[in-house]
Amino acid sequence: MIPTMDPRTRTLPRSALQVAAYAAAIVAPSALTLVLVGVNFDNPRDYAFLYLSIVAILGVASGIGPALVAAALSTVLVDYLFVPPKHTLSIANTEDVVNLLVFFGAAGLVGTLGSRRRNAQLRSQALAGELQRANIDLARLNREQAEAAEVAARLAERDRQVQLLEETDRVRHEFFANVSHELRTPLGGILTGATAVLGRDDLQTSLRAELEVAAAARRLARLVSDMLDMARIEGGAIDLQLDGVDLGDAVDAAAGRLRRASPRRRVEVRISPDTPEVRADWDRLGQVIDNLLANADHFAPPGTAITVSAGPDATGAVVRVVDAGPGVPAELRERIFERFVRGTGGTGLGLPIVLGLVTAQGGQVWLEDPAPGEGGRFAFSLPRA
Repeated sequence: MIPTMDPRTRTLPRSALQVAAYAAAIVAPSALTLVLVGVNFDNPRDYAFLYLSIVAILGVASGIGPALVAAALSTVLVDYLFVPPKHTLSIANTEDVVNLLVFFGAAGLVGTLGSRRRNAQLRSQALAGELQRANIDLARLNREQAEAAEVAARLAERDRQVQLLEETDRVRHEFFANVSHELRTPLGGILTGATAVLGRDDLQTSLRAELEVAAAARRLARLVSDMLDMARIEGGAIDLQLDGVDLGDAVDAAAGRLRRASPRRRVEVRISPDTPEVRADWDRLGQVIDNLLANADHFAPPGTAITVSAGPDATGAVVRVVDAGPGVPAELRERIFERFVRGTGGTGLGLPIVLGLVTAQGGQVWLEDPAPGEGGRFAFSLPRA
């Protein structure tokens, strides 16, 4: 690539250069004449080539105009000072006339050739400038094409990744649906059959004890459901239908389900009247409260109450579930929401599912320090609808 000219370089205007060139065409021959007269050569006419050199230099540097001026002035000076009769513009010898004509013609020829050389140089510089600009434009186009190709490649790769993610998501949903069907269907059959048999009045007592598989089947069904929910949460495959939900209704419904499952457990519901609606999925919110109530019911001593409260906070509403059990051991408080971390009994998946479902709905869940007489104290918040 042709190197670019430093932008700090400054050149004189064209008119100033022309004036300087014509001034040099007058000064240079005059100065040379003064030198030749001062040196007092025997035959100064023999040094006419010095005048030709000045004409040639001016022709190359400034063009034909200054060169012809220098040639004419040199001819006049040589005739006036060095050709007899001196100090006149008349010529006595025919040979001197020929010599002067030859000198002027040679000077004009040298100036013309120098001027052509200069014009060729200027055209070459102009062509170099055009080539330089063309190279710059070409480099810019190459960069733009490279950037466009890179962007196109990134877009193609992103489209491929999106398609892959969509396909992966579809396969994941199909997998969970198939697993849910294949596991829950036989479990449902076991529960239905065992319950029907156990409900018969003519069933012998010895057989009744052997058929007490319903409780184990229910535990297995709960474990399967928890494992599938945990897999969905970790795989980002939770389907949510977010809408405005009344927390009071959701808490009352969950408390009713616990009362039916554990009739001897007292559940106290405290809903602040200024509790706002939250943006949540009704079913998943019920599952969160159910898990917290089941956890409290598991650890709270018989005959004690579980308190469920709801009230406003800075961004929405907060729900607290408090029991009178032993509380969370100090060594487990930092890891209580991790998978398979549990105290005594349980699968260790209930609280991680709570964390995953609350987080998926834009909320937070945490463990609070219990007040005197309290055991576990869990809380979660959801954004205002």
